[in-house]
Amino acid sequence: MTKNKLQSLRIRIGKIVPEYAWLPLIFELTLNMLVYSGSRIFTAHWRHYNIESALDRSIPLVPWTIIIYFGCYLFWAVNYVLCVRLDRRSAWQFLSADFLAKLVCLACFLILPTTNTRPEITGSSIWDVVMRFLYQVDAADNLFPSIHCLTSWFCYIGIRGRREVPKWYRVFSCLFALAVFISTLTTKQHVIIDVIAGAALAEVAYRVAGCTGFDSYYGRIAGKVNRRIFKGQLL
Repeated sequence: MTKNKLQSLRIRIGKIVPEYAWLPLIFELTLNMLVYSGSRIFTAHWRHYNIESALDRSIPLVPWTIIIYFGCYLFWAVNYVLCVRLDRRSAWQFLSADFLAKLVCLACFLILPTTNTRPEITGSSIWDVVMRFLYQVDAADNLFPSIHCLTSWFCYIGIRGRREVPKWYRVFSCLFALAVFISTLTTKQHVIIDVIAGAALAEVAYRVAGCTGFDSYYGRIAGKVNRRIFKGQLL
């Protein structure tokens, strides 16, 4: 690819995702995968604790809600890009909070490995087939706190109160995040305490990052590394 074509591609991508957020977003995605999947290397043969309650056991399996459970991946992609587009300071608070929260998740996965009881899926509907696929590819571990709920709530926190974002979309983001919470329960992927912990961790991490100045520190480091890699005038 010629230099001009590369520059043109860079400009087009930059219109969607600001250059200062390129490496941080890649880093956050990589960290998420390392925390969730990498921790299993250590905990695969450890004792896992089942912390589900009687209330959890009374929640019915609702296979069609897997649409929401899987649909949230698109929601995450759109809102993470939206959150880093608002302005640099907000982007650093958002991304640094995500970083802190994922480190806490890693500690929880290693200190308190959890599991739950999954129902046997015997139906033949499309939703039952997809549910069986989910259970096959995603082991019943690394549940507390729920990264699904954590990330979905971050998607709302990042645009909450931001008038640059249409009010209807802010409301939609809140409602969709809540729908994700419910879907984690009705697909039997998580229990109630996982959901509460995920949302609470997002709130605490966001405030800690902003109040302690960690977001500024994170931004300086991320900006320097990003400039070295992409060689752009980013900050």
